[in-house]
Amino acid sequence: MDFVAIFIGLILLIKGGDWLLEAAVALSLRINIPKIVIGMTVVSFATSAPELIVSVKSAMKGYPDLALGNVVGSNIANLALVLGIILVISPIKVTPSFYKVDWPIMMVATLFFYFFLQADASLDQLEGGVLFVLLILFLMYILLFQKKAVVEDQLVEVQENRRSWAALGLVFFAGGFFLWLGSEVLVSSAVLLAKSLGVSERIISISVVSIGTSIPELSASIIAIINKEKAISIGNLIGSNIFNILAVMGVTAMIHPVRVKDLSLLDIDFIWMIGVSLLILPLVFLPKKMWLGRFEGLCLLVVYGFFLNQMFG
Repeated sequence: MDFVAIFIGLILLIKGGDWLLEAAVALSLRINIPKIVIGMTVVSFATSAPELIVSVKSAMKGYPDLALGNVVGSNIANLALVLGIILVISPIKVTPSFYKVDWPIMMVATLFFYFFLQADASLDQLEGGVLFVLLILFLMYILLFQKKAVVEDQLVEVQENRRSWAALGLVFFAGGFFLWLGSEVLVSSAVLLAKSLGVSERIISISVVSIGTSIPELSASIIAIINKEKAISIGNLIGSNIFNILAVMGVTAMIHPVRVKDLSLLDIDFIWMIGVSLLILPLVFLPKKMWLGRFEGLCLLVVYGFFLNQMFG
């Protein structure tokens, strides 16, 4: 039953995120916010909404390992599982913005996140504020100096929506309600499942929950592949990882400090996240420079398989 409840919670989260994204983009266009700004702010925040709402809810309910495991597991899943599946389906040409901007910023965010937690096994409100300020600086840099790269990498098509103001408002609030309801169901069910299986909240969050909250990125990428859209890019997944750390954990810690219960998160899971993030760089240059193909995709899936095996082994 707990697995069914988790599945229902994930469906509510994904649907709620879709509705929130649709309404937020449409409302932003109605008040004449430039599309480039919508893509980097409204779209990015909306697509991170499932991770954000689950992490905030988990921290406030006293399950910090769920909050942290969700983000760490989602970042590992984005680069090993999601990117691996995408590459097996279709190779990706990597743009220069990957090694000039996206990857270095992701590594800086990852290391800030790690060292903040490593210092005292907690992420307090000040440290959350630092992460959020880094997010603002990242967005300002992208908007001022990297507009061309953002346009090339943008995965979500920003389009006009002809619904009325009232209809858009209804969709917006319905999306928010589904996110809240999905997070309630998901967090409660994940805790119950962990107890019934005799495993920690960390293991459930870093596997089942994190894979579930990475489904939107996977489905959007597969749809783009089917439609032969040129915008498929590793930059989209790296951008999601940056937002998971700076926005999701930054906002979560500012609302409620997060203290690590299971130190395996720091000693094992964070090392995997850093390792997978580092692995992407040589894969982009070897064996074929600036291309990621099926071989690299299989390598990433094997790595993710080892990660899960170590988790449950």
